[in-house]
Amino acid sequence: MSTTPAPILDTPDERAWTLPVYAQLDLHPLRGDGAWLEMDDGRRVLDMYGGHAVASLGYAHPRLVAALRDQVERLTFQSNLLPLELRARACAALARFAPPGLDRVFLVNSGAEANENALKLAFGQPGRTRIVAVEGAFHGRTAAAAAVTWGSEKWYGFPQQPFEVSFVSPRDLAALDHLVGEDTAALIVEPVQGVAGALDLPAEFLAAARRATRDAGALLIFDEVQCGMGRTGRPFAADHYGITPDIITTAKGLAGGFPAGAVITTAQLAAELKIGELGTTFGGGPMACAAIETVLAVIRDENLLERVRVLSAQIRESCLVGPVRSIQGAGFLLGLVCSRPAREIQAELLEHDILAGTSADPRVLRLLPPLTLETEHVARLAAALAEIAP
Repeated sequence: MSTTPAPILDTPDERAWTLPVYAQLDLHPLRGDGAWLEMDDGRRVLDMYGGHAVASLGYAHPRLVAALRDQVERLTFQSNLLPLELRARACAALARFAPPGLDRVFLVNSGAEANENALKLAFGQPGRTRIVAVEGAFHGRTAAAAAVTWGSEKWYGFPQQPFEVSFVSPRDLAALDHLVGEDTAALIVEPVQGVAGALDLPAEFLAAARRATRDAGALLIFDEVQCGMGRTGRPFAADHYGITPDIITTAKGLAGGFPAGAVITTAQLAAELKIGELGTTFGGGPMACAAIETVLAVIRDENLLERVRVLSAQIRESCLVGPVRSIQGAGFLLGLVCSRPAREIQAELLEHDILAGTSADPRVLRLLPPLTLETEHVARLAAALAEIAP
């Protein structure tokens, strides 16, 4: 009798089996190593996009591999019904990584879920029924997260908006005092807008946001799903501005590729919660906690924040060549503003075996490389851009 397993697919094309909601490139990775992806045809591609900023330690980092292998042999899952020492360690490490005063953590599975729960926390304040959000922002595609996303008609497929939302321009400081009032539950802000094209918001706007929310008794939420976890060269983008929000949400690179998100807030807000107000089945599971703890340890032990700052400066200095007219953003969340459509530059970089991302701005190519990037990778990117026509 043959022991060869019967084929279960008559085509390896995932489009035959999945919902048609993603625009995909014609690349088929089998494995990754550091900043490199190996395709099914043996081609090696330098990944300067990191799976939307998820691969914070690159691919197959030995410490992350070892931690997950060890944990899968110990305990793959247990719900939040039972306390776990590993969960306590992961949450403590994340709280210590966050700005002082943000020392309570709720673990979830994604950035959208983190933002949903942060908004739910904000609405726990009696009489506050409105959220203020920022033009250009992206917070997710679930109901509440989509409601506070700019241009929600693009993402919002629900029959009605779940609550009132007002949008403010990050260039209109005077409007903040007008929009943030007694009925405002929270102002939600991406300090560096990722999908918009790696736009770092003006420091004076963020300072005004903190002042306006404090004066009105509203919460300030920093959505650091994409820009957090060391990506800007500081633990969180909030650290660049000396501003401590009431809540930080994060995900993407939090667990180095394992699905995880977090809401980080104050002990005061945590004390107002009742059992059952927030919940998740898979959030804070043992595998995610092992990954979170390891990512934070590697960032510390390998001095990755300094690496991000140094190599980000090298990118800014060496990559203003070819079609690149300017560079915006912070750390390893960078937008290369191009003289031609970014999708054209993306395709031409692929001819040099380099993967970059695009953004909502058709002129901006997005870079979200692993925090473990090396100088030779920056040199390779700069050389490729120099060979591309302006």
